[in-house]
Amino acid sequence: MNPTILVLNAGSSSIKFSLFGALRRPSRGDVLCEGQCEGLGHRAHLIAKDARGTVLVDRQLRPETSHEQALKVVLSWIEQQFSGSDIIAAGHRIVHGGARFTAPVRIDADVVAELRRLIPLAPLHQPHHVAAIEALSRLHPRMAQIACFDTAFHHTQPREAAHFALPRRMTEEGVRRYGFHGLSYEYIAGILPETVGPQLADGKVVVAHLGNGASMCAMHARKSVATTMGMTPLDGLAMGERCGSLDPGVVLYLMQEKGLAASAISDLLYRESGLLGVSGVSGDMRELLASKSPDAAEAVDLFVYRVCRELGSLAAALGGVDLLVFTAGIGEHAWQIRRSVCDGAAWLGIEIDDAANTSGKPLISTPRSRVSVWVIATDEDLMIARHVSALLAG
Repeated sequence: MNPTILVLNAGSSSIKFSLFGALRRPSRGDVLCEGQCEGLGHRAHLIAKDARGTVLVDRQLRPETSHEQALKVVLSWIEQQFSGSDIIAAGHRIVHGGARFTAPVRIDADVVAELRRLIPLAPLHQPHHVAAIEALSRLHPRMAQIACFDTAFHHTQPREAAHFALPRRMTEEGVRRYGFHGLSYEYIAGILPETVGPQLADGKVVVAHLGNGASMCAMHARKSVATTMGMTPLDGLAMGERCGSLDPGVVLYLMQEKGLAASAISDLLYRESGLLGVSGVSGDMRELLASKSPDAAEAVDLFVYRVCRELGSLAAALGGVDLLVFTAGIGEHAWQIRRSVCDGAAWLGIEIDDAANTSGKPLISTPRSRVSVWVIATDEDLMIARHVSALLAG
C-alpha cells in the first residue's frame, strides 16, 4: 500500500480536500486529487479532479448531507478510487491557533479543547474545523491528525505590532493581534528565493493575499513583521462579506442606539458587509467587475483604496518596499485590481507593465520600477501536506 496524506479544510457548508503522496517533502506533482463537498445541508455535491484537471467524480449527494456524512463519502470514494493507497494522516487547516500554537501539532483531546476555546475568535471557521476533527476521529480513530495554523506564521511579529493599546491585563489574557492566512504567506515565503532570487526574497516584501477573505503581510528576511488582520479574521481589508477595519464606536452605536444584540452585529459584520454590503450585488469580485452597477463599481473602488492604504502602512512598517506579491483568487486572476492597486501605489515608484499584467506573466513591473511586482500562485494545501510529512518524520 502506498502511504498518502489527506488535507482537509472544513467550512460552514463545504469540505475541501486534497490527497498527496506521503513523501519526505511533497511537491505539487505529488497531488493525487483535489476536490470538495459543497452545498452541505441543502444541495450537497461532490466533485474531485486529478492533478491534470480531469474530473474523477461529479456526484450529487442527498440534499441534507451533513459534514460527517460528507466526510464519510469522501473517504469511501478515496478508498475506491485509490485502492492501492493508505491514508496514514490527515492535516487540517485551522484558522486560529491563539497564543499557544506557533507550529503544527498532533491533535489530541487537549488540543481539541483549546481549539474549542478559540471559537469566539473565528466563529465562521473554527467550529467547522473542530467538527471535522471529531468526525474523522469517529470514522478512523487510529488515524493521525495534524493541526496546521493560519496564525502561526505571524508569531515573529514584534510586540508593538501585535499589541493593542488596551490595559495590559487584557493583552496578557490574549487580546492581541494574531494575523491570518499564515499558511499562504509561509508558502510564498518558502518559494520566493527560487522565484525572484535570494537577495530580493530576503528584502522588504509585501504580500497581498486577495480573495474572498483578504489580508496583506509585510515580511523582512521572509518573516512576518506586520499584517492587516488582527485578533480575528474580521479586521483589515474590505472582503467579500466582511467589513474589514471598523471604528469600535460603530459597534457601540449599533448596540446602544440601534439595540442590536451581539449575534445580530456578528451577522452584520461577518456576512452582510464588505463588497456585498457596499455593492448590494455580490461579494464575488468577478461579478462586480462584470457588473454595470455604479454601486458595484464603488465597492471595487473601496476595495482598491483599502489595499493601497494598507500597502502604505506596511511600507512604513518595513521602512520601504523592494517587492510586492499578489496572490490568492483576486490577486492571481483579477488583472484590473492589480493595475488599479499599482496605479494607486505609483508614489512608491511602482510602474506596471500592462501587457505583462493582462497576459498572465509572473513579473508584471517594468525594468524602471523601483519595486519589483510579481503574481505568484499560493498553495496552502501543499504547505499543510509538507507540515504533516515533516511532523510524522520527526
